[in-house]
Amino acid sequence: MKILRSAAIASASFIAVSVGCLVSQVVPSQAASAQEQLVDGAGNMHVPKKYRTTYEFLGSWSVAGDKGAKEMHVVYGSPGTAAAYRTTGKFPDGSILVKEVYAAATSEMTTGTVSHQQSLKGWFMMVKDEKNSHPDNKLWGNGWGWSWFDAGDPVKTTSTDFRSDCLGCHIPAKATDWIYVQGYPGLKK
Repeated sequence: MKILRSAAIASASFIAVSVGCLVSQVVPSQAASAQEQLVDGAGNMHVPKKYRTTYEFLGSWSVAGDKGAKEMHVVYGSPGTAAAYRTTGKFPDGSILVKEVYAAATSEMTTGTVSHQQSLKGWFMMVKDEKNSHPDNKLWGNGWGWSWFDAGDPVKTTSTDFRSDCLGCHIPAKATDWIYVQGYPGLKK
């Protein structure tokens, strides 16, 4: 009886430690499996349907205009992306970033002059690709897949070449893997 009780306690402890280890580990396959669903064999991407409820909010940006914000950018990362970045300081292969781009409106409120999201202009999406999975697709390079989607069509990109359509805005962030990480509190340790 004493041996059975000791064995049961040891088994329970082993299971508890094993489950604890599994829960605390970053599972890179979460991002990779999301990439498989959103990217076809030729490297064509589309915006995930439920990113607002299944992805992590990373941060937001306000693009200044003459009288308030002219755009608001709201950025989400695929599940596990922020935890992996906090652990390694890198975006793991398969990480997906989705940026909503809104036209902004500015008005007076009781708290002062306030800018807020008005209408969705579209989405900018990036997929981390350390393996250079789509060398023949002009939307893939420098370790990422890059695409812009107009608000009316989250399935068909209007981007044709990441070098001419996307890279220019990201050159100042080259040292941080082309991502402006300072704007994402969720990536900080």
